[in-house]
Amino acid sequence: MSTPALFAKTRFLEAQIDEFLDKVSEGAIYFQRGIELLLERGVVEETERKLEQLMQLKERANELRRAVVNTLYTEMLIPDFRGDVLRLLTHLYALLDATKNVFQELLIGYTGAIEGAEAIAEVKELVAVVAQSLQEAVRGARAFFRNPEAVRDHINHIRVYESEADAITLRLMKALFASDRPLERKLLARDALEVIDGLADRAEEISDELSILAIKRVL
Repeated sequence: MSTPALFAKTRFLEAQIDEFLDKVSEGAIYFQRGIELLLERGVVEETERKLEQLMQLKERANELRRAVVNTLYTEMLIPDFRGDVLRLLTHLYALLDATKNVFQELLIGYTGAIEGAEAIAEVKELVAVVAQSLQEAVRGARAFFRNPEAVRDHINHIRVYESEADAITLRLMKALFASDRPLERKLLARDALEVIDGLADRAEEISDELSILAIKRVL
């Protein structure tokens, strides 16, 4: 017998949370496209627009998060799971905030750190894998609300993507430090790789939280 949807009788709250999750998902898309543009074209108007879009997403997500808090407490909804829901939304908002911050950091401080067609192609692969880990975190959260039995699959996907991101980062770093680039350029590129890979680590932290929450839902 499947576990019932958490918000079966609270459609307004469900709509708020759905829109919030949409914003986190959109953030992963804008991040991936923004890094691709940065690698291909550098800091141009279109690249800077992606940062503006991420900032707008963050602002809207924060509004939605606050609205959910208000709805939960004023309507006295789901008291048994209220704290779990708010904690999950807080972690996802922090993930979106980190996504924006990483892109901003790369845009300002690491422009041109990655050089060469082969390295650029591999960094794009890394960014795609990291973006997938973020999307799986969102999918896992949606499953928590609607079908907690499915959360485990998304948790596994997050962990696979995080492991793949680590492998790509390690391969890039080995090639980087085996090159004849000046040390300061190597360190700059290393830092850029680490902040990108760090987003997958954050998604994995959410998978740990989802694992606990899903067990509580089905008990």
